[in-house]
This record gives sequence, C-alpha cells and structure tokens, in this order.
Amino acid sequence: MVAKKRTSKLDFKINEHVVYPSHGVGRVVSVEEEEIAGAKLELYVISFEKEKMTLRVPTAKSKAVGMRKLSDMDIIEKALKTLRGRARVKRTMWSRRAQEYEAKINSGDLIAISEVVRDLFRSDRQPEQSYSERQLYEAALDRMAREVAAGKKVDDATAVAEIEAILEKGAIKVEKEQAEEAAA
Repeated sequence: MVAKKRTSKLDFKINEHVVYPSHGVGRVVSVEEEEIAGAKLELYVISFEKEKMTLRVPTAKSKAVGMRKLSDMDIIEKALKTLRGRARVKRTMWSRRAQEYEAKINSGDLIAISEVVRDLFRSDRQPEQSYSERQLYEAALDRMAREVAAGKKVDDATAVAEIEAILEKGAIKVEKEQAEEAAA
C-alpha cells in the first residue's frame, strides 16, 4: 500500500471525479501499487464519500469495468432535456421492467439513468408508487443528481431540486395535454 511515482500515463488524475458504473460518482484519492498473489498491481483508490466506501480498481482494468470521466455539460444538458419528455413505460411485467431499470442505473450512462428518473417520477397528483418503484426511482435520482452536481459544481441538494423542478414542469405539461385530448 505504498503510493509510488508513476512513469506510465494514467487515464484518471488524483482528485478527479470519476463515474464507476455500479457505484456512481467517486473521487480518485490516490494511485497505489500493491502486491497481490505475487503480482504487482497498480490501483486507483476511489473514495465514495456519501457511502463511506473506498474502492480499489486496477489501472489496467479501469476502462474494461466501465469507469469513466464525468459527463461534459453537453451530456448533462441532454440528460436534463430527457427528463422533460413523456414517460415511456412499457406494458411488461413489473419484475422485467425493474430489471431493465436496474441495468440502466448500473450502466453508468447518464442518459439511461435520466430515462429511469423520468419514467419512475410521480408528482403529488399521481397515484403512489410501490416500494420497489420508489427505491429504484430514488437510486436513479441520487445517481443522476450526484453526477449533475459534480459537473455543475453545486451540491447534491441543489441538483436534486433542479431535476425535480424539471420533472414537475413536465408532469404538469403532460396533464394539460391529456386534459386537452380528453376534451377533444
């Protein structure tokens, strides 16, 4: 567990925020070299402060496991725009949809995560969600908010408020459209 001087090129820098698909946004705190089963491995040490978790990822495997830099502002704006659309809920069994939502959340793809947030959002005027729907919604919202917050350099609460405001506006727009369709 000794941090050493590097000679090769790293994909991620120390103190840089990164996205690890199954855990979300973390920060590279160091690069260490460890000997594991007789082999020397160079590892990124990634801290997920909210979960109080540290993850060690071999530098050579970082791309293969899907680790990536934070999304740029274009992708963040595209994800926020995705929230404005109408929810696309497939007419399949909940267990199947839940698996698909879980896969999108763990993909690390911000656009896919924003689709889950959009599809599972319920305004105060809509029927309540089941426990499992709510859990998936909150997981997706948290994952999305943390990347938006890191990208825009705001706190998580500000990012959540922005996302929920966009969702609420979208829900009101959809309700108006549905009322107009019913009246026609």
